[in-house]
Amino acid sequence: MADYYYTKTHEWIAKIDGQWRVGITNYAQEQLGDITFVEIAEPGSSFKQGDALGTIESIKSVSEIYAPVDLTIAEKNQATEDDPAIINQDPQGEGYLFVASEVNQDQLSGLMDEAAYQEFLSQQEA
Repeated sequence: MADYYYTKTHEWIAKIDGQWRVGITNYAQEQLGDITFVEIAEPGSSFKQGDALGTIESIKSVSEIYAPVDLTIAEKNQATEDDPAIINQDPQGEGYLFVASEVNQDQLSGLMDEAAYQEFLSQQEA
């Protein structure tokens, strides 16, 4: 089982099958509703933690996607570009947004683990 790390802006990063994958959380996709379009920066683009690196559109709104740590986009998930609804169905699995390289692993300790993220969510909804 992969260790997921979460941001306060509802992105996650996890090492899955030897790759650093990044996506949005189940909470984020529930808040967005039916996702209709996703746009991620091109592979090879590098970002600092907190930088906007793409957008995700739903019937309700357009939201920025932020880099959870310093990273470079290695490859986009073609499946979510072709069929953004996958994000609604499996946001922390097949609905990941991209694979990252040059991940600053030192910054992971500043993110939330699953338990801390659930606690964060419970405070948001209170």
